[in-house]
Amino acid sequence: MIKHIVMWRLKERADGRDKRANALVIKERLESMRGKIPGMLSVEVGLDFSASGDSSDVVLYAKFESKKALEGYQAHPEHVAFKDFIKDVRFERRVVDYEI
Repeated sequence: MIKHIVMWRLKERADGRDKRANALVIKERLESMRGKIPGMLSVEVGLDFSASGDSSDVVLYAKFESKKALEGYQAHPEHVAFKDFIKDVRFERRVVDYEI
């Protein structure tokens, strides 16, 4: 099994919305992929409430059956469209993929 964790820090304003509104759009779009991506076992999206200088604004925690399933997710049209959106609203991205 593969765990895929991504954290984003968002711009204060982007794509006609403020940071909080974009965080909600991110959450909705990622959670809408549930059941559509072959090999995606689970998806959880959290929004930060601490607003500290060290925190990220949004975190994705997803599980995949295999590395191949994670690669399929990266190329899936739903994810490609999401990447096109998020690149405009974020200024930092951190990711960790690991196998258990």
